[in-house]
Order: sequence, then C-alpha cells, then structure tokens
Amino acid sequence: MPLQSQAPATPGGPLAGLSVIEFSGIGPGPFAGMMLADMGADVIVVERAGDAAKAAAYPRSAMSRGKRSIAVDLKSEAGRDIVWRLLASADALIEGFRPGVMERLGFGPEQVAARNHRLVYGRITGWGQDGPLAQAAGHDINYVALSGALSTSCRPGERPSIAPTLVGDMGGGAMFLCFGLMCAIFEAQRSGRGQVVDAAMVDGISAMSGLIHQMRHVGYWQDQAEHNFFLNSAPFYEVFECADGGQISLGAIEPQFYAELMQRLELDADPKRQYDTRDWPAMKARVAAQIKTRTRADWCARLEGSDICFAPVLSLAEAPDHPHNVARGVFVDITVDGKPQRQPAPAPRLSRTPARRPTPGARCGEHTDELLIALGLGSADIKSLREQGACA
Repeated sequence: MPLQSQAPATPGGPLAGLSVIEFSGIGPGPFAGMMLADMGADVIVVERAGDAAKAAAYPRSAMSRGKRSIAVDLKSEAGRDIVWRLLASADALIEGFRPGVMERLGFGPEQVAARNHRLVYGRITGWGQDGPLAQAAGHDINYVALSGALSTSCRPGERPSIAPTLVGDMGGGAMFLCFGLMCAIFEAQRSGRGQVVDAAMVDGISAMSGLIHQMRHVGYWQDQAEHNFFLNSAPFYEVFECADGGQISLGAIEPQFYAELMQRLELDADPKRQYDTRDWPAMKARVAAQIKTRTRADWCARLEGSDICFAPVLSLAEAPDHPHNVARGVFVDITVDGKPQRQPAPAPRLSRTPARRPTPGARCGEHTDELLIALGLGSADIKSLREQGACA
C-alpha cells in the first residue's frame, strides 16, 4: 500500500505535496533535506533501528526540522519491505553514502527505478560517483582544495583558509543537490521518468568559481595575492582590527566608494591611485592605524549604512542580534525540548507561498508508528515488526 500523505505539523510552503525519502547521513544530505522540508516537502528520514534507543540522549538536530523519522533495520527483509513501501509513491530520494553502498543495500538507482520509474534519485558525495577518487575518503577542505577554490582564500605569504563546511558541504554540495533535484523533478512531471542527480561537491565548488575563472581569463584576476585586492592585499578590501579588539570589514572596490572611504577615515589619498599595487602596503598600514584608534562600535556608528561597503565582523553569537538581521528575521527562536534555541530562518523568501516556520528536529524513529499506520499496517503488524527488530 502506498504511503498516504499527511499534512505536516506546520502546513504550507511551495513544495507542499512533494514526497522525499532521505537515507540518514551527515552534512550536506541532511541539510538539503532540511531545505526541502523548510519549503513544505514531506521529508521522511530512514534511520537505523539500532540508533533509536540512544537518540534520546542527544539534542534534536536543526538539520531534522520539519521532517519525519522512521527507524528500520535495512538488513532484515521486513525492514527493507517498509522502505520499499515508502519509496513506492515518493517523488525523490536523497542519499550521501560512498558510491556502491546503496547498490549493496539493494536500493541502488536501477533497483529503485524498476519499482518507481518516476522517482528522482539524488546522490551527494565529495568526489562524485565516478573518477579516480570516487572511493576515497574526504572532507570539505579537500574538495575545496581540489577545485582550486581554496587557493583563492589567502593573504600574501600565508596559507589559504576557509570557513568550515560552508563552501564545500553546503554551498557546492547541498545547494547543488537541491537545484539538481528540483530540475529533475520538474522534468519528470513532463516525461514521467526520473533520473539520477550526481551532486559532487568538487563539481559544485568548481561551478561556483566560474566568475573567478572568467576574471582570470581576461586578466582582471591575479594569482599573486599581493596584486589581487580580493586576496586581502588592498587597503580597501580587508578586515581591520579596532581599538577594543573587535574587527570590521571594508570592501570599497568602486572608485566612488573608495573616495568616500578615504573621506570618512579622514585620510588624504589620491583616488586615481587606488589600484596602483605599489601603494597598497603603505596605504594599508595607514588605514589599519586609523581603524585602531576607535572601537568597533564607534566605527559602526560612523560607517554603517554608508556607501563605503562596510560591515562589522560579528561572531556567531552576535549575528542574530544585529538590527538588520533582527528586522529581516534572519534568525528564528524555537523551543526544543523545553529550551529556547536560535536557528537560521529558511531561505530564500517567497512572496506568495513562504517557507514553513521551523519546528524542532525529529528524533530518530519518532514517527515510526505514524508512518507504518499510514502505510496500512495495523497494531498487530507493528508489534510483530518491532519484535523482529525490523523497526524501532
């Protein structure tokens, strides 16, 4: 019996009615599922039955918000049958294992397509489904490095560094997985046939660096950091420390913005020499010395909202309380297990069918009985499955 769709706890969203089965994993897969759930999709996470007992000891994950969770034993015939019932009427599947794992579990693309030919099969990995590195272990930093993008995040004479998980896992991985899924689902609505979405982080990160490749091609991008304002060499595109140890960011790339920056900093500088890299070291030292004379709050009061392209460098704790983020509702407060928790709000924003308001993340196996009942199983059937260890 196919799964009977049920209205989520918080109804609405442009993807209401879309059914997605997510095989439990870490990082970009769950984040992609969260994005779909935020927008109204019914995302059901298939988790291991053995993990259900210890799940109560861990906090609910924001990556599981808006989802439903079922805990089954994929090595048992009864547990596998439950998953096949879930997949029978699903629109999409998400998995983030190494290539070949799903095939060995019996739920590879060809096996699933044989039972549900319209299902879109989403696969998220670091290296991709094929190629010399397909079976190698890796993490965000490795995928960003191989794409060439890591080399673009450095200061002269220093090693590159990046913000953990943002560029590879979430940007080049989860975002491209979501985009690929929606492309394939849109096409399946016309053709009636699903397909495999091979979302490799190294592919996505490389695609994201397209503008840099174009600038490099025309000579606007210099690989040598000391001649590239993007690489923290220029006095107008850098992070500077304030008198109180706080930091601010400047990004006055355009000549008119640079001229205003110099005026507001009360520094004498020839705007026509803005891009003369021979001047940068000395001018940068002057800017740094001037910024060091006032606190971060002072500079915010003087510079924020102007056209010099300014923002304070906020910590993760500070960012939710900034007036701009508060006004736009960039973060939301929800109650999780009786305790307040602040989370980033769903994005992007839609005018007519907005995303659902976040709810606490589902615990492992929390909706097992609910989903089994929706599949048409009775209480006796569920009791038998639990006694067999097929579900938790």
